[in-house]
Amino acid sequence: MFATAPYMEWAKSRPRPRIDLAGSNLLACSLEDLPDARDAVDLAGESPEGYPPLVARIARAHGVEPPRVATGGGCSGANFLALAALLEADGEALVESPFYDPLPGAIRTLGGRVAHFARRFEDGFDVDPAIVEAALTPRTRLLVLTNPHNPSGVLIAPERMRELVRLAERRGLRILVDEVYRDVVLDAEKRPAPAATLSEACVSTSSLTKAYGLASLRCGWALASDALARKIRRARDVVDVWSPIPADRLSVLAFDRLDALAARSRALVEKNLARVREFLSATPLLECAPPRATLAFPRIRGVSDSAPFVERLFQKTGVAVAPGHFFGAPAHFRIAFGGDPATVAEGLETIRRELESG
Repeated sequence: MFATAPYMEWAKSRPRPRIDLAGSNLLACSLEDLPDARDAVDLAGESPEGYPPLVARIARAHGVEPPRVATGGGCSGANFLALAALLEADGEALVESPFYDPLPGAIRTLGGRVAHFARRFEDGFDVDPAIVEAALTPRTRLLVLTNPHNPSGVLIAPERMRELVRLAERRGLRILVDEVYRDVVLDAEKRPAPAATLSEACVSTSSLTKAYGLASLRCGWALASDALARKIRRARDVVDVWSPIPADRLSVLAFDRLDALAARSRALVEKNLARVREFLSATPLLECAPPRATLAFPRIRGVSDSAPFVERLFQKTGVAVAPGHFFGAPAHFRIAFGGDPATVAEGLETIRRELESG
C-alpha cells in the first residue's frame, strides 16, 4: 500500500514565500555554531547498529542505556522505523486529531489502519484519556501522539500522560510519542520526560532538527525498551541500513556542544514566543490554545475554513502559514515561529493587519 502525506508534499512544492511562518524548523545553524565541524568530517567508518559515539551521546542526554537507542534519518525516519517495528499487518493505530499528517501517511504505507481520536480545542488541545479509551477497538494495537502537539504546540498534562500509560499497559497497547519539539519547551519544570522512560509500553522519537536548527544532519532516534529498540534497528536494515558517516560525526559534535546550541535556541524561542503571545493577545479575531513550543494553531472566529485567508495572505503579502486542513482541522492555521525574530515579528504583524482588513 502506498499513502501520501499531503502537508509534506505541499511543504516541498509550494512557492517560495517572502516570510515563511509555515515551515517549522528552528533557524538553521551555520558552521560558526559548530566551529570544529570542518575538522570532524571523515568519510570512513560504519555504523551497523548506529554509530556508537552518537548512540552513547543520545542515550546519555535522555538518561537511558545505549541498547535502548535506535537511530534514524531525522525524526520522520525514526517514526517510520518505529511504526514498521510496532505495527502488524492490518493492525490499527489510533492517532490524535489534529495530527501531523506524515504519521498517518506512514501507517497507511506500512499497511496499517488509521483511526482518530479528538484533541479538542475546548480542552486546550490536551488529551482526554476517556476520549482515547472510547475510541479503542479490538483491532487497536498502537496509540500515536505528539508531545508537544504538532500542530498546536500544546503539552499533554503529566497526569493525563500517566493515565494514558496505565491505559496502554492495561489494554496491551504500545504508545508512540513524537517528541521532536520537546527541547524547545522553555520551562524545564514543564518539559515532559521522554515517554519511553515512563513505561516499556512507550516509544519516544526525536531529532536535532526542531530544537537545535540542524535539520540538514538528519539525526533522529527512537528510545524504547531493549527488545523494541532492537526490532527498530532491524527495520532499518531494509530501509537505509545506516546513516551517512559524515552526518553522524557532525551529530556527535553537536551533542558535545548541546548546551551552547540549546542557549542559541532559547534566545530565539524566548523572543519569538513573547511576540506570539503579544500578537494573540492583540488580535481578538483569533482564538488559540497557549503554545509551549515553536508552533501555534489559532482559528479565526466565525470562520470554518482558513484556506481562503491563508491563500489571500500569501498572494497579497508573501507571508506563508500552513492551512489547517492539512492537520485535520480546517478552521485553524498553523504558525511556526522558530525563525529569525525580526522576520517572525514582521510576519505576525502582517497577519494581524490582513485579518483586520477583512
